[in-house]
Amino acid sequence: MTDARSSHGTPGEVFSAFLKLGLTSFGGPVAHLGYFRDELVTRRGWITEERYADLVALCQFLPGPASSQVGFALGLMRAGPLGAMAAWLGFTLPSALLLLGFAYGAAALDGPVAQGVLHGLKLVAVAVVAQAVFGMARTLTPDRQRAAIAVAAVAMAVVAAGVLGQVAAIALGIAAGLIICRDDRLAPTRHEAPVLSGSAGIIVLAVFLLLLLGLPLLAGQGQALALFDAFYRAGALVFGGGHVVLPLLEAETVARGWVSPDSFIAGYGAAQAVPGPLFTFAAYLGAVSAMPPNGWLGAAIALVAVFVPGLLLVTGALPFWERLRALPPAQAGMRGANAAVVGVLGLALYDPVFTSAVRGPMDFTLALAGFVALVMWKAPPWLVVLALAVIGGVRGAV
Repeated sequence: MTDARSSHGTPGEVFSAFLKLGLTSFGGPVAHLGYFRDELVTRRGWITEERYADLVALCQFLPGPASSQVGFALGLMRAGPLGAMAAWLGFTLPSALLLLGFAYGAAALDGPVAQGVLHGLKLVAVAVVAQAVFGMARTLTPDRQRAAIAVAAVAMAVVAAGVLGQVAAIALGIAAGLIICRDDRLAPTRHEAPVLSGSAGIIVLAVFLLLLLGLPLLAGQGQALALFDAFYRAGALVFGGGHVVLPLLEAETVARGWVSPDSFIAGYGAAQAVPGPLFTFAAYLGAVSAMPPNGWLGAAIALVAVFVPGLLLVTGALPFWERLRALPPAQAGMRGANAAVVGVLGLALYDPVFTSAVRGPMDFTLALAGFVALVMWKAPPWLVVLALAVIGGVRGAV
């Protein structure tokens, strides 16, 4: 199932790589994909650019947290099921523990310095996403045809806004690839023993569906099951991940009286200041729930429940995705899909990443400096994160 560059790792190696990412990946799912690409594709060579774009395209189609699904799948390819768990734990635990600490009153985001730091982290996201789009465009849109697909994908995503537009843009890319990329010299795919068989994939998908349909029937048996059901449903029904899950979480917690509106907003603000996936906001909500189990146990239940459906889906889909992409017509379609991914990420670079972070010429200058540091000076992302966060804090203080 994997190529030569994406196998033969160890769970410890995977955990170390994703713990680093979990501690330094600010800026939301689009920025996370940029961090992943820089660390795992460019620096470590775990997977090729094309395979990485294929994986991003798959996770764009599936409900759940896209960046966490990509990370989980990369861990699975690198070191099997234990590698997948190591990737999820490494990427998720830092932000989950920080938000759990916030739930216990150990941290708060208040005052101009803290707001300045938060703004500096948003500028980091601009630089990281711009680097990802720049690098992927050079590799995945090397000719006029695929560049045109990328532009068409942007137009599609603008006309049909939101997650529907993103999915439609990638579907358009696949269709266009089948037509105008089929004469390309198709790359052979190298296979090793698959991490999961097709039958195992079917079992995993069946477990996802069984939990989605069965948990509501068991929710009345206790608050722990009700909590798991609420967060599982939120994770299973959201396309696009990130901020898209917030209305579902609000409906499952605030509307039920488990969490007050003020506590919900405060936790959401704290979630903006921590690295890693926004889905770890669930840990905060589980901890502050008015109904036991809450505290650390509620946080653990909510955290696992909100991630499980997306991870089951990507695990179950991978065996079939791998077989599909080995067919010549599918390779042509994926060339178009990869070009469309560049367009979708390019649009996301503008809105919401650029529009929410760049407020004036100085912000633009700092974001550009971060981009140059990453692309031209090959500076490690954590150093750019630290530098812009400190500059943001200083600007807030003065």
